[in-house]
Amino acid sequence: MNDPYTPTSGDPGYSVAHYDLALQYTPRTNRLAGRARLDVRVLVETDQLRVDLIGLSADKVRVDGALQRHVKQSAHAITIRLAERVAAGSLLQLDIDYSGRPGPRRSRWGQLGWEELEHGALVASQPTGAPTWFPCNDRVDDRATYAISFTTDRGFFVAVTGVPGRATARSGKTTRTFTSSVPTATYLVAAHVGEYAEYRLGPRARLVAPPARARLAQRAFAPVPRIIETFEEWFGPYPQEDLTIVVTEEELEIPLEAQGMATFGRNHEAPSEQRLIAHELAHQWFGNSVGVARWHDIWLNEGFACYSEWIWSEASDGPTIAALAAEHHALLSALPQDLLLADPGPTDMFDDRVYKRGALLLEALRRVMGEEPFRALLLAWASTYRHRLVATAGFIALAQSLSPVRVDALFESWIYAEALPELPVVGLAD
Repeated sequence: MNDPYTPTSGDPGYSVAHYDLALQYTPRTNRLAGRARLDVRVLVETDQLRVDLIGLSADKVRVDGALQRHVKQSAHAITIRLAERVAAGSLLQLDIDYSGRPGPRRSRWGQLGWEELEHGALVASQPTGAPTWFPCNDRVDDRATYAISFTTDRGFFVAVTGVPGRATARSGKTTRTFTSSVPTATYLVAAHVGEYAEYRLGPRARLVAPPARARLAQRAFAPVPRIIETFEEWFGPYPQEDLTIVVTEEELEIPLEAQGMATFGRNHEAPSEQRLIAHELAHQWFGNSVGVARWHDIWLNEGFACYSEWIWSEASDGPTIAALAAEHHALLSALPQDLLLADPGPTDMFDDRVYKRGALLLEALRRVMGEEPFRALLLAWASTYRHRLVATAGFIALAQSLSPVRVDALFESWIYAEALPELPVVGLAD
């Protein structure tokens, strides 16, 4: 069934193993033309496939090389009526040529997806913006590998999810290639086109920023290697193939996460914004590697990323985890007590109460379990479920198996009740 938080997105009748995207983009006219090849596995017997595509026109559709005549396009998707029913387990190759002027889609969470900028474009897809720039099965539980080639005007730099390959120039255009062999949800595939340049950021990270802002950006994001080292001590090896930090010329309301990538606005370069750097980097473990199968478990992404902010604060001689937990518990106590962490509802899935209450739950676990068992829990969670889908029940079971004391009552009060519990005081001093 479709995720009830995003009921109009995706088709649960099939999964995509691999996307091969060949894109051509003209920034001056905001014109995008592409060919998408989807390697599909049919999950239930069917005679049709629904593919998410928003604001762009499907020009030609082929299934296993055969041109499809019975294709219907709506505002949110194309539906392909197959010549005959196909059995569960069947493998199909779906090719879609498409084009148009991409733009964001409207949603209850604001405008999502492709955003045209003054000098280029960026993509902010979470949770349902991916179909604004490529045809896809836009489900949080449908992860695939990717090969992407992106052609644009010479003078524009392109950064896309995946490991960068070679760049070739021809007739005033430059084509860059990117590959991703780790399972990646559609909402975590990002693209940036702009007047950027690339700089090293430690031994394994790259910084993509406007040349005029390069020095400021390098200074602001200098802690990235140390943050990654700190998180590796807690969560195990960095789980992605790549790490690209993009800093835009524009101000952004919030940073944006993607697989192996994080995007920040020029307004996030201030030292006071360093917690956001830690938050987005933590998502490479929690959300991008260990990922939720249903959006109602989003606290497993955001609560862990928020707690990671506190880990980095303490590791970098800032306020301690315990002090930050006390501060945010007091702030949450003054807010409405009408949110269930286990199922906040689609309207509130990005509410800050989800983020902070999830982090406070982890701090409550640390105080009850003790430091060593708690750290063993986080390491086991990140390692056991590396690039796998998870649910709240799985985390509870793992915590109980590693805890020296029972924690079922703790989870019941923090996850399945609306009232904010008090933080335990056992064993830890501020």
